[in-house]
Parts: sequence; structure tokens; C-alpha cells
Amino acid sequence: MKLENATVLVTGANRGLGLEFARQALARGAKKVYAAARDPSTVKLDGVVPVRLDVTDAAQAAALAHDLGDVDLVINNAGIAELKKILDPDGGDAARRMLETNVFGILNVSRAFAPVLARNGGGALLNILSVASWISSPVLASYGVSKAAAWSLTNALRNELREQQTQVLALHVGFIDTDLTRGFDAPKLSVDYVVEHGYAALEAGASEVMIDELTKQVKGGLSAEPGIYTVPRQAS
Repeated sequence: MKLENATVLVTGANRGLGLEFARQALARGAKKVYAAARDPSTVKLDGVVPVRLDVTDAAQAAALAHDLGDVDLVINNAGIAELKKILDPDGGDAARRMLETNVFGILNVSRAFAPVLARNGGGALLNILSVASWISSPVLASYGVSKAAAWSLTNALRNELREQQTQVLALHVGFIDTDLTRGFDAPKLSVDYVVEHGYAALEAGASEVMIDELTKQVKGGLSAEPGIYTVPRQAS
């Protein structure tokens, strides 16, 4: 999928990674970029079209797809993270909130826009996942549950959309220097680096991309004995 002359929808585009996806889409020659946020007035990037979208609202996603019939690339970036252990007293509630946004949000938007992509020749979905899809740490345990489910969902979408020639790209990455990782004492990638490499993988026709060395090592360790996901990990 090429960015030049594409019409792009980026969810969670008012800050951080989503904002950078929108900015670089314009820089790479996208014809139009819809920047989605719950409050579109928070989108401050010149050149984009702000649109209202709460990804947890399936009806709102369907209505937006009805209005945006020219989209041929959807970037499922919107997500939340709460620093909770899975057995915390409120861990279950936190997990439900993250599943609602990080998994069902992707499903709502992808289901709504799949027919639009089909009418426009197939297009692509780019789903923002995480190294936490495969490994767990104490305070990111519930977040990891949601990202593991989002990875499985992405694989399911790829299979179901293959017939209509929609490229589905899973982007896995470790810590990114955004509001979400503030306070974590760990190496962090810049948003521009992540987006640059994500778009390069998209334009190369990839189905999955591991952005950083940590994520590549973890993916490679899934088949190890013992599995890398069984090794105790620190909170940050």
C-alpha cells in the first residue's frame, strides 16, 4: 500500500503516535488525512480533516464510515493503558476498559470500514500493537492481555480480508516516548522513528513488522524452551 495519493484515517490522532502518523502521511503525499479523536477540537495539525470518533462506540464508527467513503488506509492507533496488576482489586475493571478500547475499538473501526476499503480496491489496515502482545510485566499485565487479544484479532482480520485484497499490517513495538510511557525508566523510541518504519513496512507490503531490537528478540524467543514469556520480568 502506497501513501502517495492515499486517503488515510488515523484514530487517536490528536497527540503522540497518532499525531505523527497523520503528519507523516501528509509528508509522504497522502491526498487526504482524517484525524479522528473523541474531541476533534484537540486536533491541531494543519492540513488534516479532524473528525469525531470514540472507537468504543460501534454505531459512531459505522456512521463515520458512511460519511468517509473515500478512505483506503485505516490506522488503528487509538489505545489506552492503565498500570494495573491483573489481580489488583480493580484489575478486572481496568482490563475491561482496555479491552473495550484496545480490542473492541479496533474491531468496531475495522468492521465499519472494511466495506469502504473493499469498494476502494482493498486498501489497508495498520494496527498498532506491542511487545506486550507476547510478554507480561506486573504493572502492564492487564494492558498485555488487551494487546495479546488485539494481535489475535489482527490475525483474524487479515484472514477474513484477504479475499478483498486488504493488506493488514501488525506493528509491534516496545516503549515509545509518549505520555503513555512517562515515568518508565527504559529506553524509548521516538514517535517519528516508529512511524517512519511502520510506513516503510506498509509500503513494502508486509503483514507484520517489529520496530525495535527488543521486540525482534521477544518474537524470536516465543519458540524457545522455556518460552521467553515464562521468564519473570520487571515492572519497567
